[in-house]
This record gives sequence, C-alpha cells and structure tokens, in this order.
Amino acid sequence: MQKALNFIVGMVLGSLVGSALALLLTPMSGDEMKAEIREYTRQIKQEVESAAAARRAELERELANLRGEVITD
Repeated sequence: MQKALNFIVGMVLGSLVGSALALLLTPMSGDEMKAEIREYTRQIKQEVESAAAARRAELERELANLRGEVITD
C-alpha cells in the first residue's frame, strides 16, 4: 500500500514540476499559452461530457433491460 501511495505522490509531483518547466520554457507568449490551455480544457470537457452521456445511456439501457422495460434510442 505504501509503495502505491509513494508512486502516486511521485507521479503528481513529477507532473507539477514538468508542467511548471513547460510553462517557463515555452516559446509562446502568455496570452497564446492561455488560449491554448483554454482550448485544451474545453476539448477535454467536451470529451468527458460525451463519454459520461454515452455511459449514462448504456447504464439506463441495462437498467431497463433488468426491469424488463423496452427503451429505444
């Protein structure tokens, strides 16, 4: 258990250090970097929402199936 926790802490710290170095050493201006980060987070949010909606629909179909109901999409 301790090894797994140490590994996770190491990953988080490594990610933070890597992110900070990338921000400091990037050739983009601050405004360009902000725009890129904003676009990236928007894309991630859309992907997560899409995956969540698909999973929810799948689970609702499974629940309906277990209840003996018929649902069509």
